[in-house]
Amino acid sequence: MQYRAIRYTERLADAEAVASVGAKGDSYDNAMAEALNSLFKAELIRNKGPWTSINDLEIAAAEYIDWYNHRRVHGEIGYVPPVEAETIFYSNLPSIKTMERV
Repeated sequence: MQYRAIRYTERLADAEAVASVGAKGDSYDNAMAEALNSLFKAELIRNKGPWTSINDLEIAAAEYIDWYNHRRVHGEIGYVPPVEAETIFYSNLPSIKTMERV
């Protein structure tokens, strides 16, 4: 499995990071990534192909990511695009100056 490769493990150790990897066959750690991959395949790869070249696919992927982050609404985050949800989230955090006074 690629997540358990020696280089991956060594890189984590170098960064003093802890791996978030479940047991063999356990997909819980990858659920969010797998959901995004499924959407990517359904909304772009299968629906917009066939692709004539890798360049066409690279451009389409970049356009899809821009659309997904800036215009596609997501029900799990209040029917707003991710960029808007992130802006709202960070605008509701206390500022550093406010935190210094506490």
